[in-house]
Amino acid sequence: MRSIQRRLSLGLISVLLIVGLVLAQVSLWLFEVGLQRYLETGLRDDAESLLVAIVRGPDGLQLDEHRLSPGYQRPYSGHYFRIDFDGGHWRSRSLWDLELPQPEQTGLHANLELKKSEQSLLLLSNQYRKFGKTISITVAQDYTPVKASFALVQRIGLGLGLVALMLILILQRMTVRRALRPLDKAREQILQLQQGQRSQLDEQVPLELELLVAQINHLLAHTEDSLKRSRNALGNLGHALKTPLAVLMSLAEGPTLEAHPHLRATLQAQLQQIQQRLERELNRARLSGDALPGMPFDCDAELPGLLSTLRMIHGEHLELSYQVTQGLILPWDREDILELLGNVLDNACKWADSWICLSLTRAPGGYCLLIDDDGPGIPEVQREDVLGRGNRLDEQMTGHGLGLGIVKDIVESLGGRIQLLDSPRGGLQVRIDLPERQGLQPH
Repeated sequence: MRSIQRRLSLGLISVLLIVGLVLAQVSLWLFEVGLQRYLETGLRDDAESLLVAIVRGPDGLQLDEHRLSPGYQRPYSGHYFRIDFDGGHWRSRSLWDLELPQPEQTGLHANLELKKSEQSLLLLSNQYRKFGKTISITVAQDYTPVKASFALVQRIGLGLGLVALMLILILQRMTVRRALRPLDKAREQILQLQQGQRSQLDEQVPLELELLVAQINHLLAHTEDSLKRSRNALGNLGHALKTPLAVLMSLAEGPTLEAHPHLRATLQAQLQQIQQRLERELNRARLSGDALPGMPFDCDAELPGLLSTLRMIHGEHLELSYQVTQGLILPWDREDILELLGNVLDNACKWADSWICLSLTRAPGGYCLLIDDDGPGIPEVQREDVLGRGNRLDEQMTGHGLGLGIVKDIVESLGGRIQLLDSPRGGLQVRIDLPERQGLQPH
């Protein structure tokens, strides 16, 4: 959600900056153009006043200085003129020793520099006819104060714009956060679904999310119902096959096939594999219970029941114990961990003499699982072969075969590693290292 808020904020900032800058520049340009048009009217009046001040004299055209504005008399006053005609020209005393810029075309011209001064001029040049002669009149006004005022307005506008932008961003962030709050709540509930803490999403959501939440809840209910029906069907199928399988086993071991030893051995081997797989699936269904899908493995809650079930299956003569940090929870699906521990402990129970110990600890960067027994163990040269699916060292004992191969597949799917080592009690030690799981985290 933070990434969505960040993208929305960046998008809003970009749009506001672009639109704000364009509007500010256009507004200032329009204002400046309007002001220049207003000042142009004053310059035009000044030019016409100068035209009126031109009179006939004994020596031709003369300029009546009594009609001139005092601003044209004071040096560098900011008001200037130049009058050109056939036979000569006049210039204002305010120019002193400077020359007024002469544009090539008539009309209004802005931002012309008066050389040797820091004045920027707004200049109007026009041609008139008087006394049968063409007279060119150029009047100018110092535009520097206006430009300074515009620069001040730009700085003030920029400051006010930044303040307004910050206020808009704060309001936008509050609005977006409030609008995305239902999505944050839904994300937290999905995290709880992943952790097995709930089975449905709350349906009290905004109208825009109702259809999505309803579809997710429908899918969850359908998945949970399908899982329960699959477990029940598996249990029913297993129990239904146990009796026919027992009959086939008795026939294979009876005198009926004594004349066909090869067929008898093949039939017994295949029936033993079917029986082994059937027992494993039934044990898994019996251990799975009715936990929520995705529920993590709570060691304190799950291990006592798992060990109790194994004692019932293999006999009370086995000393089954476990060592685990109180409150330890393995952050993987409960079904996967149950199948993993169930297979490796079941294997240990079949080969142990009297003692089995399970140890679960938090290791740097993950978790460490140790399963020790006091059985005969496995020679080091044969341990890699045992981890292959279906390979067994002792064909007379169901164990050290399919179960460990399945355990290896589960461990590798979780990104871990399984090793067969020597146990301190003389038997086999199965060491499983599982890396830290990166679950769904808030963003």
